[in-house]
Amino acid sequence: MPTPIPSRTQFVLDAIKHRILTGQLTPGQALVETELAAQFGVSKTPVREALKTLAGTGLVVMSQYKGVTVRMVDADMAREVYDVRLLLEPEALRRAVRRGASLADARDALTRADAATDTAERSLANREFHRSLYLPCGNPLLGRMLDEVRDQAALVSAVAWAADPSWEREAAEHREILRLALDGDADGAALALHAHIASFVQRAFPSATEVAEATEAAGNAKDPEGAVPHAEKGHR
Repeated sequence: MPTPIPSRTQFVLDAIKHRILTGQLTPGQALVETELAAQFGVSKTPVREALKTLAGTGLVVMSQYKGVTVRMVDADMAREVYDVRLLLEPEALRRAVRRGASLADARDALTRADAATDTAERSLANREFHRSLYLPCGNPLLGRMLDEVRDQAALVSAVAWAADPSWEREAAEHREILRLALDGDADGAALALHAHIASFVQRAFPSATEVAEATEAAGNAKDPEGAVPHAEKGHR
């Protein structure tokens, strides 16, 4: 059966999201329905519906007075999003490794990131790498919860990379995380992932001190199999 053609709303949604996450649309920038409709060759209706969906995912903000704008990124927003990742993502990876997940998709994403020739390709590969680590955790709800903050985390990353590109450092950390996971070191991989996420937001937003303080506490703790990490849970 042929793949269904995406609806106009989905087309507009994907296009606007791509522009936001690759920095073509910047935080605080106004998103005017008539202008977007003209750019995409559609009526205002699919644009309006796409913007509502993006507001629901936290990428744009709708205001009675300012209209629709790309969400601003600051230390509070970064801390809010990354707290969720720090609480859930390392534990999801720990469980994926203990289940014997192949993590082939993570290897593929890492290869694509290394071969990327522009920011958009690299950003997409980065998102897919992280998603490939947590999806095989064996708990679909946990995967969906992390998917919920995936776009907002990518927005934080896009802003941080624009100010201070750190691809090489992060690529090296990705390789180490994957090496530990493929070696079957569930706790080591989880701790490396936790440190990777926390150090990124700390570098990008130094005022997010709660994240930095919690990182050290969580990094010194290891939990019994199947338990949610108490250090991560208690300090974030």
